[in-house]
Amino acid sequence: MTKKEMYEQKTEAILQPIVDANGFELVDVEYVKEGGSWYLRAYIDKPGGITVDDCELVSRAANDILDEQDFVEESYIFEVSSPGLGRPLKKEKDFVRSIGEEVEIRTFRAIERQKEFYGILKAFDKETVTIMMEDESEMQIARADIALIR
Repeated sequence: MTKKEMYEQKTEAILQPIVDANGFELVDVEYVKEGGSWYLRAYIDKPGGITVDDCELVSRAANDILDEQDFVEESYIFEVSSPGLGRPLKKEKDFVRSIGEEVEIRTFRAIERQKEFYGILKAFDKETVTIMMEDESEMQIARADIALIR
């Protein structure tokens, strides 16, 4: 397990009881470097959408625990936010929730001379994602070829 993965997993473990207690969903946690600074970001959601107050509530509750456990070696900025409308599908629950919805898929390499695909998510498994295209045909894309799906 990489340091990045360990930080994300430990942060998820801290945040999960907080978001559960407030009726929110923990969508994702990421540890990324942007513009010379490290960011530890948590994305939360709830039916009807997340407010700034919701983000502040989770941030305040988690900050003390993160400071106390102090497992991140580098200095970082902790942020809690909404995943937004262009929410990436990462976990199985994201895919389950999106069955029957329109998705955008970007691939690492061109498939049939294109790298962006739009369609209705019909099915998925560990290996592939199946979408129904605008012309009603189905397309199966290997998950290993997918750079982003939202």
